[in-house]
Amino acid sequence: MKIKSAEFVVSNTRVDLCPDSKLPEYAFIGRSNVGKSSLINMLTDRKTLAKTSAKPGKTQLINHFLINKNWHLVDLPGYGYAKVSKTTKRTFQKFITKYFELRAQMICAFVLIDSRHEPQPIDMEFMQWLGENNVPFCIIFTKADKLKPKPLERNINFYREKMLESWEEMPQYFISSANTKLGQDEILEYIETINEELNSSNLRA
Repeated sequence: MKIKSAEFVVSNTRVDLCPDSKLPEYAFIGRSNVGKSSLINMLTDRKTLAKTSAKPGKTQLINHFLINKNWHLVDLPGYGYAKVSKTTKRTFQKFITKYFELRAQMICAFVLIDSRHEPQPIDMEFMQWLGENNVPFCIIFTKADKLKPKPLERNINFYREKMLESWEEMPQYFISSANTKLGQDEILEYIETINEELNSSNLRA
């Protein structure tokens, strides 16, 4: 997939104010220091589409971007180590949960995980919640350029072993780097394949 256009649509904290559109949505979420904004900018070939910051927790709203006029990329607040008040964290959690529960257009969530670390409880708990609530998701391991191949493979294998303790199989996953554009083609091709299947289903309906 070639990204020909990427436009900011709206930011808000209420699911009922999300775009009134039937276009498929792909949500990106992860711990607040996982490199989400950089990944989104890499995927869309836009340097400043998503706001990046040296301070984790910059994203505090549901951000919709219209990609190629035919699908939405949704940038969700990070969970975990954002330096915000407990009240704000509860607010994040509430509208993130409502987004996944109520947004029928949401086709797949991409859960971003820092490839430099072994399985973190907060990531495992969030993916468990997605599974229990039948929310389809994939994993994107970020910052792969920060590790040599063997440590990278080891950490991903740790995640696989941990997940297989309670999951039947490892979810679809991608390895990425915002700096080298590793994973860009694979992730966009995955989205394009799903969009084509959705279009075919709509034409047959």
